[in-house]
Amino acid sequence: MASLAGLLQLRGHRITGSDKAAYPPMSDLLHDLGIPVLEPYAASNLDPPPDLVVVGNALSRGNPEIERVLDERIPFTSMAALLKDEFLTGRESLVVAGTHGKTTTTSMLAWIYEAAGREPSFLIGGVAENFGSSFQLRPTRTFILEGDEYDTAFFDKGPKFLHYFPDALILTHVEFDHADIYADLEAVKTAFKRLVNLVPRRGVIVAFDGNANVTECVARSFCRVERYGFTPQAHWRLQNLRHEDGFTRWEVWREGAPWAELEMRLAGEHNALNATAAAALAAGQGIERDAIQAAFKSFKSVKRRLEVRAEIGGVIIIDDFAHHPTAIRETLRALRSVYPKSRLWAVLEPRSNTLRRKVLETEIVDSLRLADRVILAGVYQQERIAEEERLHPEDVVHRLNDAGTVAELHADVDAIVASILAQVQPGDVVAVLSNGGFDGIYEKLPARLKQRFA
Repeated sequence: MASLAGLLQLRGHRITGSDKAAYPPMSDLLHDLGIPVLEPYAASNLDPPPDLVVVGNALSRGNPEIERVLDERIPFTSMAALLKDEFLTGRESLVVAGTHGKTTTTSMLAWIYEAAGREPSFLIGGVAENFGSSFQLRPTRTFILEGDEYDTAFFDKGPKFLHYFPDALILTHVEFDHADIYADLEAVKTAFKRLVNLVPRRGVIVAFDGNANVTECVARSFCRVERYGFTPQAHWRLQNLRHEDGFTRWEVWREGAPWAELEMRLAGEHNALNATAAAALAAGQGIERDAIQAAFKSFKSVKRRLEVRAEIGGVIIIDDFAHHPTAIRETLRALRSVYPKSRLWAVLEPRSNTLRRKVLETEIVDSLRLADRVILAGVYQQERIAEEERLHPEDVVHRLNDAGTVAELHADVDAIVASILAQVQPGDVVAVLSNGGFDGIYEKLPARLKQRFA
């Protein structure tokens, strides 16, 4: 929503916004753009009545602004519909979709195009550090965007990505997620199959080959499908992956022959896969191999993806946008590769609509076992989740302790920070995992560490 606001401002529109509680990095982005965000929601935020209200998918009936929009028939639309109407019509749409890796892969693809002089427009669900922004609008034909499978708005329960009509598509993973809107894995796969069905015959799909659900989703595609991964059959195959001297390096083989050696500073097997997907799509669109290699050498990252927020007294604090057990697992695996001799902490806020539910409790436990120390917060807004569906963090903590992983549960962030301060040592790496503001922990923990090590 913040990215769309920025794009609309570039078109000359005057933008205002509302939120319950805005937080970085998007609150910082909007502030820098001079776009006011009114907090909290209130009917008076719509004074004077705007020409158009763009309704985010977090809002439902009962919200005071939604009620005024409906009562007074103020024109309204969704983010995805407006994006298609205002920016995608008449352009080439390159979409990155999947349960994991969308934001990073979209950022990589946009940077490849930028470094190759293609001047792409893009919209990303996070701040790409190479651009210092989550959006860009250029007069060229290419528009690169992140395709989200979450529903569109209270009046449009279909996935947002069905509005984007991709000319080319990257499909990273397909797993059960968004337990609040998808009943089961079959429902998730149906959504991705519908996306695949929108790619024209002249298009291409670059799809991960290490996930059976992805294979099922692309099986009936009408366009060319190129698979990427580690298997010998992969069209784009990763080999000799290693992390050394602060770089991740690997070879990419194309149709059984050596194609390129890639390197970047971003760690993790999952990010090497993301990069290979972006490279494959870019190469298929005519970008030269040398330009792709150069782009990865200068690629930075995305805010809140393995982001080093502070290093104080030898303690490194990492911020990662964890929304799913697989994302937690890959984040911790990546940190193990970068800091193999460090004691690794995982501080998790169950905040996403998947992590707040117990449907993936076993997977959460298995992922967190990769850490040496685990601290859990209470479930975010637990009263909104039915008791029989809700994750009980105390059960996760008990299972971790029974398996030999030291784990704690604390009711609030102040207690979490106090516990970390009492135990942390120089050389430790503290990974804070949340897809929200986590009650200010990203500011509170560094401030308290500075006091301790002053």
